[in-house]
Amino acid sequence: MQRPTADRILTLAALALLVGGCVLVLWPFLTALVWAAILVSTSWPSFLWLERRIGQRRALAASMMTLLVMILLLGPVVAVAVALADNVTELTHAVMAVFKDGLPDAPGWLADLPLIGQPLYDYWQKFAHDGPGLIAELQKLVKPAQDLVLAGGRILGQGVIDIALSVFLAFFFFLHGESLAGHLDVALSRLSGDRATHLIGIARGTVTGVIYGILGTGLAQGILATIGFAVAGVPGAVLLGVATFFLSVVPVGPPLVWGGAAIWLFQQGDPGWAAFVVAWGFFVVSMVDNLIKPFIISRGAQLPFAIVFLGVLGGVLGFGVIGAFLGPALLAVGYRLATEWTAQASAVGGGAT
Repeated sequence: MQRPTADRILTLAALALLVGGCVLVLWPFLTALVWAAILVSTSWPSFLWLERRIGQRRALAASMMTLLVMILLLGPVVAVAVALADNVTELTHAVMAVFKDGLPDAPGWLADLPLIGQPLYDYWQKFAHDGPGLIAELQKLVKPAQDLVLAGGRILGQGVIDIALSVFLAFFFFLHGESLAGHLDVALSRLSGDRATHLIGIARGTVTGVIYGILGTGLAQGILATIGFAVAGVPGAVLLGVATFFLSVVPVGPPLVWGGAAIWLFQQGDPGWAAFVVAWGFFVVSMVDNLIKPFIISRGAQLPFAIVFLGVLGGVLGFGVIGAFLGPALLAVGYRLATEWTAQASAVGGGAT
């Protein structure tokens, strides 16, 4: 009588070891696998349309979609990686040029701040109208800045590898997507019963809303800002465009970037170009956020600002460059599913009473 129980224990132990071994093997590629699945899920309607247009030739449609995804994803990342070193050097020289005559006199209110006001005022005044002294002080930051750039370069390089791998895996997801979706439906049905289809719909709508509504508009803002900075001759246009993308999740993030660029141009004696950057930032860059993002998100998911903000920052820290897209999507899906689950539990509890 004890043998069946022992057999079940051994079977479960063997299954656990098998699952653990599979997870261990796939763990280095987990980020790329998840991102590939998100890419295919959000672009699946376009893939089906393309497949119909070319006569139901799935392999050819999968190849064409994979090539398109590679151009859209790897192109900007590689361009940023190539331009990053030159942009950092150019931006450093521009900052040095601004401070070549030293800082202006410190404002009087700075000394009135409690505790730290007077030391800050004295430190500022030490470099007021002393360009050589200020540049010598800034030189102390060169080594930490170089280390930061090198670390950023390594993260960017790893991001290129992850994105390239995810694009490669996306081809097979396109090719066998329907079969994989069927297996996923069966697995989730066994775990959550009849609500599996509903939960999958929520997850897919949330991911689509995040990718297109938040990160897609952020990417558009970054590209448009880079174009405007390059036309106006602002140093480090690509680097400032990347900053615009990451700050796009903050309500006043992009204006901080293009506003700072406009101030720099004005100080350089180019008020016309400064006005152009302000107009471009307000009427082009910010309008993408104000007009397009609410429309797309309303079709996918309304999310708290903290979810998106923490998703971008935590995603980059946890997964590298690709985490800027993956982090918000994962947090958003978790938030929506948790909201759905707690709402259902509340409804059941209310009905029981």
